[in-house]
Amino acid sequence: MAVFWAVLVSFIAFTLLRLARLLGEASRVVRDFGDQAAPLLDDMTSTVKRANEQLGRTDVITKQVAGVTQNVSAVTTVMTSVVGGPLVKAAAFSYGVRKALGNREGEGRAAAPDRPQLQARSQGKGRR
Repeated sequence: MAVFWAVLVSFIAFTLLRLARLLGEASRVVRDFGDQAAPLLDDMTSTVKRANEQLGRTDVITKQVAGVTQNVSAVTTVMTSVVGGPLVKAAAFSYGVRKALGNREGEGRAAAPDRPQLQARSQGKGRR
């Protein structure tokens, strides 16, 4: 029975020794991870700060582009009213002149053959 107790105590001692080594390794890994995590967190913090700066610059650029877009829209509106209005009026006037001249020429052509009939009618009316 003494041999059984000796084997059991040896087994428990061996297991505790291995467990102590495992805990030592785990504490070393945690310490190393902590040592490496601090610089990593510092790098991440600086990266986030730089990203925020870039986003701030992008926001300024976006606002400036919006202002330029409004200015271009205003210039387009002004140019349309300044150039477009008179241009439309000139086009309408020239169309009207062409239409009037076309009607006049058309009346001259159509009236020439009808003229004797018109004269005959007017003479006939006058005699009655």
